[in-house]
Amino acid sequence: MQHVERVVVLALDGVYPFELGIPSRIFGAADGRYEVLTCTVDGRPVRTNADFSVAVEHGPEILETADTVVVASMATPRIPEGLPAEIATALARIRPDARIVSICTAAFVLAAAGLLDGRRATTHWQVVDRFRALYPQVELDPDVLFVHDGRILTSAGAASGVDICLHIVRTDHGSELANTVARRCVVPPFRDGGQAQFIQQPVPDCGATSTAATRDWALGHLDEPLALNDLARHAGMSLRTFARRFNDEVGLSPGRWLIQQRVARARDLLEASDLSVDQIAGRVGFATGASLRQHLHAAIGVSPQAYRRTFQEAR
Repeated sequence: MQHVERVVVLALDGVYPFELGIPSRIFGAADGRYEVLTCTVDGRPVRTNADFSVAVEHGPEILETADTVVVASMATPRIPEGLPAEIATALARIRPDARIVSICTAAFVLAAAGLLDGRRATTHWQVVDRFRALYPQVELDPDVLFVHDGRILTSAGAASGVDICLHIVRTDHGSELANTVARRCVVPPFRDGGQAQFIQQPVPDCGATSTAATRDWALGHLDEPLALNDLARHAGMSLRTFARRFNDEVGLSPGRWLIQQRVARARDLLEASDLSVDQIAGRVGFATGASLRQHLHAAIGVSPQAYRRTFQEAR
């Protein structure tokens, strides 16, 4: 009988309704692998940032049973100063081995509780300066969509809550189920780049050309030793123009983006094929199996053999 992961979502005062619903929508589409429950710090209805309140079925005691706790984000004016006693008491109920996730501004709550001390984390790009001023002990990375640091996960603004929940499904059960969930929810299974691409930038010149077609082309040629010259030539741009425009659109350099895509393709092949590590490395454009091992470990912290064993046993 398969284990059903219990996910408990903690709704705080001023919660965003959209982010509050993300865990239920994503995990609820994962073929019964998760049970999602929602609570508040006292079991009473909580005000949202919209013109309605939300009544929940559970109080903070349900946090004691959670395998994963998701703290949903709240409107910026409602971010608590420090850690209010009722929130501290609720968080104290979480088991030491439970996974804890923050969406968007909820990173302030985890930081105030000391859960992010010395860890890498992220939050919405609009509140980065405020976060750094309050919590300099946290290694804040404002450019990414989410950060997975041990049992603590933090996501950037708003819809990145979808990305982090899909990442959890992918981590727990592999890319096949995560892709199925994404299709059911009509969202991309994996978004390129980080939240830097969503920060307001000057409007490009009217004649500016997108790098999207070149990115699509590159995805069909990952097995080739693609260089910046090759990408710029395909896009019909100079190296400098291509690199700048690519970073503006994606939030990553072309080189980092290529590594990200190659690792993602390698994970798919490790899960679904019996190809050797060296063969997979060749299929995704890494020069050697050692290079694939290095990049996979940097991305998710495990070797190709351990990754394959985890998901092929599950299958």
